[in-house]
Amino acid sequence: MNAPLMPARKPRIATAVLGGCFGCHMSLCDLDERLLQLVEWVDIDRSPLTDIKRCGPCDIGLIEGAVCNDENVHVLREFREQCTVLVAVGACAIHGGLPAQRNHLPVAHCLRQVYRTDSGAIQVPDDPELPLLLDRVVPVGDVVRIDHFLPGCPPSADAIWRFLTDMLAGRTPRLGHALLRFD
Repeated sequence: MNAPLMPARKPRIATAVLGGCFGCHMSLCDLDERLLQLVEWVDIDRSPLTDIKRCGPCDIGLIEGAVCNDENVHVLREFREQCTVLVAVGACAIHGGLPAQRNHLPVAHCLRQVYRTDSGAIQVPDDPELPLLLDRVVPVGDVVRIDHFLPGCPPSADAIWRFLTDMLAGRTPRLGHALLRFD
């Protein structure tokens, strides 16, 4: 693809991950050599690709994963404040995905199952560094306003590329059926 029409200033893109498998970011990495093209067109702010931990003001934010705990809520709200446009990426961000499978069980039951020792005792960690689980896993749109949705589990690198290049060119992103994937 040719370079999109670029403004005087490079747009800033940031990414963040909540509760999920990191598959959407793996698809972003699967852009391969197209990542080099992308960084010619944009500046990348907070992202596991840059290891920048806090997001500054950015034009496009890509959020992956479901909202599972109080830290996810905090990160998501802070990220939303910094992003002009926020894109929910993948099934977990859009619908809750696999993390939401625990919603049919009480949190206490999940904790008892996970932290049962070989002797049958239950030792749930009680450390202020551990985020508190929410009663229910929710999609990001239940917590903040989302501007666009990029479906898939995970979306393919081609879908991410098409979505980003459409946005950078000032077009409404349109993904055809062939670009949608739910593995």
